[in-house]
Amino acid sequence: MSFISILFALLLEQARPLAQLNPIHNTNRGWVRWVVRNFDAGRPQYGWLAWALAVLLPALLSCLVYWLLMWSVGWLGAVVWNIAVLYVTLGFRQFSHHFTQIRDALYAGDEALARQNLARWMRMDASALPRSEIVRHVIEYSVLSAHRHVFGVLAWYSVLSAVGLGPAGAVLYRIAEYVGRFVNRPATPTGLVLSESFQDCSTQAWFYMDWIPARLTALGFAFVGSFEEAVDSWRQYAARFPLSNDGVVIAATAGAVNVQLGDPQQQTGSATGQVPQSLHLRAVVGLVWRTVVMWMVILALLSLARLIG
Repeated sequence: MSFISILFALLLEQARPLAQLNPIHNTNRGWVRWVVRNFDAGRPQYGWLAWALAVLLPALLSCLVYWLLMWSVGWLGAVVWNIAVLYVTLGFRQFSHHFTQIRDALYAGDEALARQNLARWMRMDASALPRSEIVRHVIEYSVLSAHRHVFGVLAWYSVLSAVGLGPAGAVLYRIAEYVGRFVNRPATPTGLVLSESFQDCSTQAWFYMDWIPARLTALGFAFVGSFEEAVDSWRQYAARFPLSNDGVVIAATAGAVNVQLGDPQQQTGSATGQVPQSLHLRAVVGLVWRTVVMWMVILALLSLARLIG
């Protein structure tokens, strides 16, 4: 059931991608904001309560709908529900248009347009970035987006689905990721006031939830890329920064495609590899798609083994 649901969700997302501004994601943002306004009272226990309501309650509801469909309609209704949930939580097209716009601008030689698109995507000042830095930022943000929109969702969905919780893992991971980003956004005069307790709880919860998925993504990149270089880059980075999940993914990417990633000024980058160039964008796309195929083959084999057993 998991393999079929993921396959159809990915095919549907490629054929008819979900719009960037859509009712589902808007409802999620509104829900998180409502919870923060009403339950973030400033103390640690209220911080965990607010996080649990914002993240665990929607996951529980998705699981209850799955059980209800299994009981009333059967496995076919449950599969349709899984596909629907995965369609809004899983997929490349939720971020790939940014990557495509910047890549096309770089291929056309229009670095000014590439900087504008990069600044709009990452909400940063890219006006003074040289071409190599534009490529570096695009690669880093693209592989992190692929991890959060695809591989992390696959990991949590597959594990919780295997124990009968349906699509709860996909909902849990995506909302936890959104809350983790939400609490670390720069404060604005018109924005919500977040307590330090809620920020700490959300950041800590997201770190532990993403610890295993980030390393599974890094391992997948190593398998389908340059294995020895990816593992070596990963090991060196982890020795210096053991509390960084995103850095593990970026370090494995750097080794897998032999490119320098990370911020050299903060000494978080890889000193080995080539200077980022436009050709590395194509290499990263191939790396990500090969990893998707690898995990789909693994899921297919596991599903087949369960049927035979």
